[in-house]
Amino acid sequence: MYYDKKFREIVLKRIDEGQSQEETRNLFGLGKNTITNWKKLREETGNLEKRELERSFRKIDPKKLQADVDEHPDDFNAERAKRFGCSERGIEDALKRHKITRKKRV
Repeated sequence: MYYDKKFREIVLKRIDEGQSQEETRNLFGLGKNTITNWKKLREETGNLEKRELERSFRKIDPKKLQADVDEHPDDFNAERAKRFGCSERGIEDALKRHKITRKKRV
């Protein structure tokens, strides 16, 4: 579950003011590691902003996919899937995930 930055600040402010971590955790209904993770985040980054997830691609490199769409704009997902060695659904999901749109020429 994602907690708002203001809520995180309120929780950590209580701990900074001397309330125990267990009391604060029980008061707000938080898990054991949540407050510890927030303290660590504040220590490492200096704020409590949500971290962006760092994900890597598996089979479909977004740059190669974009280049393929630019090079073969009229191809179907099945043709693209053969070139990338994956399923049509995989191509469809990758196009959506990387916000690559393709317009068929008529």
